[in-house]
Order: sequence, then structure tokens, then C-alpha cells
Amino acid sequence: MSINTYFIPTINTIGQGSVNEVGNHIKSLGGNKVLIVTDAMLAKFGMAEKIKGILLESGLEAIIFDGAQPNPTDLNVEAAFAVWKENSCDAIVSLGGGSSHDCAKGLGLVAANGGNIRDYEGVNKSTKNFPPFVAVNTTAGTASEMTRFCIITNTSRKVKMAIVDWRVTPNVSINDPELMVGMPPALTAATGMDALTHAIEAYVSTSATPLTDSAALMAIKLVSKYLPKAVANGTDMESREKMAYAQFLGGMAFNNASLGYVHAMAHQLGGFYNLPHGVCNAILLPIVSKFNLLSSAERFQDIAVAMGENVTGLSVNDAAQVAIDSIKRLSKSVGIPSGLTELGVKEEDFEVMATNAKADACQFTNPRLATLQQVIELFRQAL
Repeated sequence: MSINTYFIPTINTIGQGSVNEVGNHIKSLGGNKVLIVTDAMLAKFGMAEKIKGILLESGLEAIIFDGAQPNPTDLNVEAAFAVWKENSCDAIVSLGGGSSHDCAKGLGLVAANGGNIRDYEGVNKSTKNFPPFVAVNTTAGTASEMTRFCIITNTSRKVKMAIVDWRVTPNVSINDPELMVGMPPALTAATGMDALTHAIEAYVSTSATPLTDSAALMAIKLVSKYLPKAVANGTDMESREKMAYAQFLGGMAFNNASLGYVHAMAHQLGGFYNLPHGVCNAILLPIVSKFNLLSSAERFQDIAVAMGENVTGLSVNDAAQVAIDSIKRLSKSVGIPSGLTELGVKEEDFEVMATNAKADACQFTNPRLATLQQVIELFRQAL
């Protein structure tokens, strides 16, 4: 008899205006001097200053660190920690998408436990709890604001380190769709396909449970219906809010059921080429899903239904193939590139990336075992 554990932040708020409570959340956790971890773009457009203003109005001190880069690195974490120490901060607010949240998680690991972020690659390597940590999300995709996953690029090895640790889970997550209105269509599409990938990989995971299944199927349903609308009109608040729920539900699913070879492979593309994570996932998703049909056809039949497809009268295998075709159509409709060649990926790197993917923590729950040569072939099919 297996024992399953369910991980989620203590408090999760979703809805317009929810960001205005960020200061109250930090105060309730005992924080006083906050380091806001964000990226240069959000700092440039004033969103970081807005969050700082809310914190100041709550009677807190706040410093902005805007050095979280896309695909954050160990060097970004070191820089954030230097600012943390210099200003004697005692609480963290991450502002942005997955890059900001992951950089903040890396900071929290080092601030609480010492050492270098590279020391924490793997599962549950920390021993001490984080400082007060509130994650304010601005994208609808990664769900990093509510997960125990932290992905940091090791610059010396050119590989994304998968850090899975329950202590990196933020105390509070905030998803305010008003902060997502400014996302450009391409970013909306990429992050939305990331959310879909989370849900699908979690649903076919070997660690799936009834709890993760319910979250995954609803996430798939919401992404399929509302992502095209959010890409078409970023000011459509209903679509933005539904996508906020979709990505959060996808996070609930994979935070507890884990993922599979789509993410194991996408992490290598990000580490080698610094490519957008959501785009890599979107390109790989139908290819890895087809590979997984051998073990999970009935699950993909469910996915087809969740995506709004009519599979009445079809065999299980034919219905499962409908799911693959539906994924491809959705990806194309929101403007995802057709293959890795457009992104500059070179076949000569496949063996090294496949070897690293075989060691990635996400691959352990993929429903079908893959050899090194099979992973290389999956990369090749994605070209």
C-alpha cells in the first residue's frame, strides 16, 4: 500500500486585487525587511515599485533585486544573496513568472541553509526552513509560485538543476489576473502551453492520484477553452482569470504527481540554449505524448475528452490519438514554433542532452521507460 503526500502553500489567493494583501501576508509571517526578487522588465515597467509601495504602506521596508534572468542561473542566486546580506533582509517576495520565483527559492535555500545553490540539486537536500516567503505571480504557466520545484541553471555544467524540496514551497501564493494583462501574446501562449504540459504529464504520471487527476483534468479543460482567448485579447479578464486558475491547478497536479520526459528534455534545451521553457514544452509535448501512448492510451482518451474532443464510437487507441492531434492544433493556433530547428537546436548536442535528461528528476515518473537512444530519437522528431 503506497503513501501519498500532498504539497501546497498554506495560503493561496486568486482574483483581481489580491496583490494588495501582500504586505499583510508578510507581516503575519513576521517579516520586516523584504527583498523583492523580480526581473529587469517588471522593474522597468514599474510593477516592482508598485509592490514595494504596497509593502511600504503596510509599514514594512523593501529592497528590489531585479536580476532574475529567464532560465535563472546559480550566478543570479549568488547576486540576490549578496543583496540580501548587504541589506539585512528577513523576508522574500518573488514577483514575476517562474524565473523570478525560482531565483527567489534559490535565494531562500542559501539564506536559510548556507552554502551554494548547487549543493541542493536533487530531492529534499535542505535542513532549515525558509524566511517568510510570499510569491506574487504575473504569468499563467509555470505555477512556480505554489510548487516545491526550483529549476536553476548550473553555468559550469550548462544544465538545469532540478531542485525538489518541500521547504521551497512559498508560504503564500498570489495570483492576481490584473497583473497578467500586460503579458504579450507570445508569452501568454508559451506559459499557457507550459500549464497544459504540467497537467498532461501529471495525469499520465506513475505517481498520479485521484487528487492530482481531478486538478489535472480541470486544468486541461480550462487551458483548452481559455488560452486561445487570452492570446487573442490579453485584456479579456475572464480568460486571464480562468488561465490563472488553470495554471494553478496544473501546479497542484504536478507538484504532487511530478512530471515526465517532456520536462526532463525541455530542461536540457533551456540549459544548453537558454530557450523559453514553455515553447520547448509545447514542441515536445505531442511527441513525448505519442511515445507514451503505448502505456497510457486510456489516460490520453480522457485527455481528449477534457480538451473538448468528441471521441464517441472510437477505439481507445484512436481516441488517444485524437488527444495528440488536439494538442498539435492548440499549439499551432496560439503561434508556437513548429519545431526545434526554428530555435537553433543542433542534432550534434542530442546525445549529451539525452544523457542529462535520463538523469533529470522529472523522468522518473514518466509512464513509459525510455532508453538513451529513444530519448535521442524523441529530440530528433522534435526538429
